[in-house]
Amino acid sequence: MSDRHGEIEREMSKPGVASNPALLRKLGREYNELQTVIKLWEEYERARDSVEQAQAMLESESDLELLELARSESIEMERRSEELDLELRAALLPKDVAEHADAVVEIRAGAGGDEAGLFAAGLFRMYQRYGERRGWPSKIVSFNETGVGGVKEVVFEVAGDGAYSRLKHESGVHRVQRVPVTESQGRIHTSTATVAVLRRPEDIDIQVSDSDLKVDVFHAGGHGGQNVNKVATAIRITHLPTGTVAICQNERSQLQNRMQAMEILRARLWDQELRRRQAAISADKRAQVGTGDRSEKIRTYNYPQNRVTDHRIGHTSHQLERVLDGEIDEFIDSLLREEQARKLAALSVGGPGN
Repeated sequence: MSDRHGEIEREMSKPGVASNPALLRKLGREYNELQTVIKLWEEYERARDSVEQAQAMLESESDLELLELARSESIEMERRSEELDLELRAALLPKDVAEHADAVVEIRAGAGGDEAGLFAAGLFRMYQRYGERRGWPSKIVSFNETGVGGVKEVVFEVAGDGAYSRLKHESGVHRVQRVPVTESQGRIHTSTATVAVLRRPEDIDIQVSDSDLKVDVFHAGGHGGQNVNKVATAIRITHLPTGTVAICQNERSQLQNRMQAMEILRARLWDQELRRRQAAISADKRAQVGTGDRSEKIRTYNYPQNRVTDHRIGHTSHQLERVLDGEIDEFIDSLLREEQARKLAALSVGGPGN
């Protein structure tokens, strides 16, 4: 580990690396992660030394006051070494390749007609507010309204260190149970919306050949399909080998829309590649919460009971309005703890002292 630490230091000092921002960020992150592990290991060793010294004093000392101090020190340092053992195990877990990446979030109305579109719009606001709370700016790439204040589909980017790693477990089917405004009988309706969270790839992640692309230019559409631009600026890019499509019509120029559409296309292709890799790993070795499948129902928002329940971990909040206002850290933190616990359980190596 110390060898790799020194190797990274040498690499970062090379002129070619200094002029490559993406590579420099990658090396810097790895350096900081190794630095964290080294500091934890050094603190763990000091704690174990303190335990051994206290144990030796307990065996050789006869003074009652010193014995009590040694016993207290032994208990405290044993507790601290156990804490450090867990922190080290977590720090040594294989890192998610997308841990620091920005996120691309896609929300689509599901079953439930106009009510599903309104729910999708509510989820969009929820993630926007969450990003604002964390200081993560968001940018709309594609926005398709339903005409009644709802959203048929919205694609937006969330920029911030760790945005993808914190939002990735939001992928799946979200369900709402409430009485629609238009329901005269007061009956509770169930509607759904689908959320997909993709990693926004960097240039070093995935390359797309121009010969594999089909680019179509068309007029951006508004409510009811009417054209809102006299000049065709909207872009549709199709990746021919996979049939993957990305559309952007929110920018004012073809060039801007093409750049945004390419980012979304590359994010979708990278997501497909990650899923292909994950599918190659046996289910019993997957250290994740749920499958992340977009067809999986993951959470229910129940208005009559003021309740939000995540079905994967059985976590429930009775603060529905606060959750929809972006206060979703309690769910995200619980999901990440569960993910880490599964990874630790799957780890076959012993503790740091072994």
